[in-house]
Amino acid sequence: MRLGVLDIGSNTGHLLVVDAHGGAAPLPASSHKQPLRLAEHLDEDGAVTKEGLKALTDFCASATQIAEDKGCEEMLGFATSAVRDSVNSDDVLAHVEENSGVRLEVLSGEDEARLTFLAVRRWFGWSAGRLAVFDIGGGSLEIAGGTDEAPDVAWSLPLGAARIAKAWFGGGRPSDDDVRELRKQVRAEIARDAGHLLRPGVPDRAAATSKTFRSLARICGAAPSGDGPLVPRALELETLSGWIPKLMDMSPEELADLPGVSPSRTHQIVPGALVAEACMDIFDLTELEICPWALREGVILERLDQISVVTR
Repeated sequence: MRLGVLDIGSNTGHLLVVDAHGGAAPLPASSHKQPLRLAEHLDEDGAVTKEGLKALTDFCASATQIAEDKGCEEMLGFATSAVRDSVNSDDVLAHVEENSGVRLEVLSGEDEARLTFLAVRRWFGWSAGRLAVFDIGGGSLEIAGGTDEAPDVAWSLPLGAARIAKAWFGGGRPSDDDVRELRKQVRAEIARDAGHLLRPGVPDRAAATSKTFRSLARICGAAPSGDGPLVPRALELETLSGWIPKLMDMSPEELADLPGVSPSRTHQIVPGALVAEACMDIFDLTELEICPWALREGVILERLDQISVVTR
C-alpha cells in the first residue's frame, strides 16, 4: 500500500510518501519538506505565534494535496515537541484540522523515543544486541535503550538544538562563561537519568539518528548522503570535540559552507554539537553509528505491524 507520513517537527514539516507492505522495508516514493521552525515561533508565553500557525496550516494543506496526487491510501500525521510543549497546542491542532483537513496526533516524548528506537532496531537487527539510541531534534533530545523491539527505557529531555539556539544563541555567539554554563546545564540534565540506560549494562551498540547527528557526522568526515543509506557512517567523540571550538568561531556563512549543513540550520550546529558531545561523554561512548531510519520510519513500521495483525 502507499502511505503518506506527515511529520511536523520542531524544525521542519516533512511529508514522506512510501510504498510499504509487511515484511519489507518501506520504499520512499516521494518527499516534500519545508522549514517551519516552530520551536522558534513561540512567543514569551510559550504559544505558537500567528506566523508559525499560518506556516504550519499552509504546509499541512499542501501536503494533503500532494498525498492525494501521489495516490496515498492513508496519511499518518503527527507532531512532536514544538506543538506538544506549546501552551496553545489544542487551539493549534483544531485550527490545522479545520483549515487543512489534517488531524495531527501529538506524540509524547516517550512515544517519540520508543518509535525512533523501533526504527533503529529494525535497521540494525537483532545482532546489535543491547541497543542505545539518541536523537537530537529541534525541541528535544530522545534517549532509549533495550534488547527488544520495544525499548526497556525511553525518555525525552528539552535539549533540542533549536530550543537551545533560541535561548542561548539568539543574540549571537554567547560569552565563554555562558557557554560553560550551558555545557554544565546540558550535562546535568542528561546525567540526571543516565542510570536508566546504564544500570542494565553497557550497550552493545550505540546509534544516533536524525538531521543534527547526520550533519555533525558529515562535518567530522562521514560519507555524503549521495553515497546511499547502506554506507556505514559514524560520529566519533574525539573528532567532534576537536571541531567544537572551530565551529564556535565560525560565522553563519562559514558554517553554511560546511558539508552536510543546511543554511537554515547553521545556528543550530553548535548547540547540537554540545548536546551530542555530552551524550557520548556521559554514557562513555567513543562513537555513535548513524542510522538512516528515524521517527518517520518508526511510525510506518508500527502501522504496518498493526495492519499485519488485522489481516492474519
